[in-house]
Amino acid sequence: MKPAPFQYRRPRDVAEALADLRAAPDGKLLAGGQSLLAVMNLRLSRPSHLIDIGRLGELDRIFDDEDSLIVGALCTHRRLETDPLVRSRAPLLAEAVGHVGHISIRNQGTVGGSVAHADPAAELPAALVALDATLYVDRHDHPRREVPAEAFFLSFYTTVLEPAEMLTWIRVPAPERGTTWGFAEIARRRGDFASAGAAVVLSREADVVRQARCVLFGVADRPILLDTAGLTGRSVTDEAVEAYAADATRDLDPPDEPELRRAHARVCVTRALRDAARRET
Repeated sequence: MKPAPFQYRRPRDVAEALADLRAAPDGKLLAGGQSLLAVMNLRLSRPSHLIDIGRLGELDRIFDDEDSLIVGALCTHRRLETDPLVRSRAPLLAEAVGHVGHISIRNQGTVGGSVAHADPAAELPAALVALDATLYVDRHDHPRREVPAEAFFLSFYTTVLEPAEMLTWIRVPAPERGTTWGFAEIARRRGDFASAGAAVVLSREADVVRQARCVLFGVADRPILLDTAGLTGRSVTDEAVEAYAADATRDLDPPDEPELRRAHARVCVTRALRDAARRET
């Protein structure tokens, strides 16, 4: 199929892109196009304007900012996967995007596109919630908004982004001393969307958990931040991990294949926690 008719714009900078969005609030931003073009071809999305932001180099940057890592919305998944600064400062991000589709998709798909698309089975949103990231949202003639990743995703393919708003930057705080991470997902085939997955960040002192963030994806309408009170103050032994994973996933109610996805979620939480526990602080 072909998309419905639309007008095409290609702004030269962020300010022009935001002005185009203000003029056409039902328009869509085109970055990598890996998700948007597919739904447009199926006519599940019919924007009046397509605003191509692919040449906005100002958003294709990754840099250190004191105690945080700053990622531009136009960075590709592949860049996030291979960038030395990301692998050093936020290795969970590099690991998570390495599971996105296949390399041709990661070469084209962008960080901002994936986050704004808000597929509940996507890896990157879950990793950002686990890392307690902050998302920066801009709008023409309005103050910039700072949105915690946990609050950004509302439901299936739905975020707090309002018409004429654009996700521009992502801030990932530097990990505290003693922090490790883990990631696991289960998919039918490599590159497929996961039936369930988990991203974990652990702060430990010796073998005892001081703080933990554990996020599930693929089992609800958005990334789910689990209650980790059952881990705090405990050693991450195999027995403790298995007991926590069973308890944390028992009441999940996935919209599709609930028994299978609950079982996969339990396995992924177990694997991600063990992955985090085996890393040196």
